[in-house]
Amino acid sequence: MKQKSVAVVGAAETTGLGKIPDMSNIQLHADCALNAMADCGLTAKDIDGVACAGQTPVEIAHYLGITPTWVDGTAVGGCSFMLHVRHAAAAINEGLCNTVLITHGESGRSQIGRARPVPPPSSLIGQFEFPYGPMGPPTMFPMPVMRYMKDMGATHEDFATVAVIQREWAAKNPRATFHDPITVEDVLDSRMIAYPFRLLQCCLVSDGGGALILTSAERVKDFPTKPVYILGTGESVETPMVSQMESFTSSRAFRTASKKAFGEAGITHSDVDHLMIYDAFAHLPVFGLEDLGFCEPGEAAGFIRARHTAPGGKLPMNTNGGGLSYCHTGMYGMFALQESVRQMRGMAPAQVEGAKLSVCHGVGGMFAASGTIVFSNEAP
Repeated sequence: MKQKSVAVVGAAETTGLGKIPDMSNIQLHADCALNAMADCGLTAKDIDGVACAGQTPVEIAHYLGITPTWVDGTAVGGCSFMLHVRHAAAAINEGLCNTVLITHGESGRSQIGRARPVPPPSSLIGQFEFPYGPMGPPTMFPMPVMRYMKDMGATHEDFATVAVIQREWAAKNPRATFHDPITVEDVLDSRMIAYPFRLLQCCLVSDGGGALILTSAERVKDFPTKPVYILGTGESVETPMVSQMESFTSSRAFRTASKKAFGEAGITHSDVDHLMIYDAFAHLPVFGLEDLGFCEPGEAAGFIRARHTAPGGKLPMNTNGGGLSYCHTGMYGMFALQESVRQMRGMAPAQVEGAKLSVCHGVGGMFAASGTIVFSNEAP
């Protein structure tokens, strides 16, 4: 993709976040979509590209009255929206559409109009993992974490520190679910969920959503909002089964997607002012820092412990409070993207002073998929 040829001109989350018992999944999609359109002065008739996960683009286009010339229903879990951004940028560059709406809405907490698909017994997970007891991320993620702790010497305190620092960022964000400070001891004293994860190391379960609107960089002067340019993108997948990862201490999908995005953007790690790493569970920022190349293998826990990612640190990370303290509906990637855009617009609650480049990285389906987007607020 040509650098900065596509920009985000509209971005908004649902009007409410957390507990929204009077809105269904598709209503949450519509709410954030209308908010994003209002953000940049568009209406449904101005949209000709639709991408979403959870609902299908057929449902969203029909519900909003959009007649698209391009759609994308890629669904690979929580990082689906990073892939949508990448695919939308390619489609705009190829002239397949002019203005793309990407939506996410999920009634994760209230379960209003939300489908809960269960992997069929014929699936790989259904045949080779579920019969042995694990059921979903809280019981599958511990496997690589325990291997990481054994091989890298990481401690329970290291992973608890991730949650503590995420809460520090959340305290600066009025829309975050939790604001009260916590300590390492608080985390380790919280209820055990699946060893070694305690409650405060696991993501929230929220209602909410968000939407982005992308268009050609040539059109940004037509909009009232500050454009955020797409500098580089990457995506990859590895395995639907955590038990079959190439390595339990590193994600091949993370490494592949981020390498592609950094190469396309033409940047080095020292260029990055702001970082979002999907934190459904406390270990993911540790894996992400290493697989994206910010830290050497085994060094990320110490990097976080030294407060380099905390407020005032040299690499501000997950500045909205993350999935651990801000919001997590079941698919968190859209909220990470929203915070990157806010930072690049200069309007985040915990704004990083002088930030010009943000890297947003996501994971989907446990370690199954990955997407990385590099954003810039400097015009081409």
